Amino acid sequence: MDIEAFAQHLVTLADTFKTSDIHILPEEKHYSAYFRLNGRMEKQFFLDIDEGTRLISYFKFVSNMDVGERRKPQSGSLAFQLPEKKIDLRFSTIANYHTKESLVIRLLQQKEASDHTVNTFFQHELNQLKELISYKSGLILFSGPVDSGKTTTIYQLVKNRITEEKQQVVTVEDPVEIHESQFLQTEVNEKAGITYEHLLKSSLRHHPDVLIVGEIRDEETAKMVIRGALTGHLIIASVHAKNTKGIISRLKELGISQELLEQTIIGAVFQKLLPVYCPLCAKHCSSYCTHISPEQKRAALYEVVSGKDLSCLFESESKHQNEAIRTIDRSFNHLLKKVQLYGFISEKTCRQYAIP
Repeated sequence: MDIEAFAQHLVTLADTFKTSDIHILPEEKHYSAYFRLNGRMEKQFFLDIDEGTRLISYFKFVSNMDVGERRKPQSGSLAFQLPEKKIDLRFSTIANYHTKESLVIRLLQQKEASDHTVNTFFQHELNQLKELISYKSGLILFSGPVDSGKTTTIYQLVKNRITEEKQQVVTVEDPVEIHESQFLQTEVNEKAGITYEHLLKSSLRHHPDVLIVGEIRDEETAKMVIRGALTGHLIIASVHAKNTKGIISRLKELGISQELLEQTIIGAVFQKLLPVYCPLCAKHCSSYCTHISPEQKRAALYEVVSGKDLSCLFESESKHQNEAIRTIDRSFNHLLKKVQLYGFISEKTCRQYAIP
């Protein structure tokens, strides 16, 4: 096998399918190559041990990783040349206890920002999001698993906001995943000393109307985001948390006081992308099924907490139980069950995506 030609074919095919990740995984007697399509792993190729090893070595070589080192995990990146364009790839290797390496390739090919409306199950939460985005200042926090559509949602909401008048929108990301010509997009580059903190400070000096922060991952970033929200900017950021309540807990863990959180946060959002039920597939719609268009195979389910419901997240006294009931009525798990009862998703999907 011509490994270089196969690598080109593999990445080209993944790009055509709009794959988010390629997984090259060792199994007992061979390697398997999987594409992550619509959030699910789907097997594409079988490779014998020698072919799988040589393919991983090739990608390690072209991304400036140590080809001879197979025990330690490594990471790399590459602008990969396809027949008609270049796409950014991110590589991660890790070996099992037999020292057989696995490789995950993340494709950042990437999406061009669209003008389409957000594909969601319920309009109520989307209307809440549109109202939150219209504010001049404050902090809106998004959370959800990897590949849950957070960046797409944020971009589309902000694009809708700036249709009526020109506004300065600055993004601080690692890496930039969606190319949007109307935004001033900046990217973290640790090797060049361009960190989240440096970009945030510089971005705030640009006096943006909207500042989008890819992820709050440490105390310094959290403090900068809070400071920016206090100085009158609208800041939209993501943070890893289990649910909307966990967003508040995570910010406290990063050293932000509850008083500052109450002064800055105007909305907390948790979201997941759910695979839509297909009557022809009799389960979630297959990536290859044409009954449902590719853009409609998954839809976002949001839990949005703002206003009085947001105040309930900051309170623990029993006197606020009546207000808390309203939050429960639109909680993620409640809406998830509702989606299943309407027949939009399968019972299995409902169980899989419920928040424990």
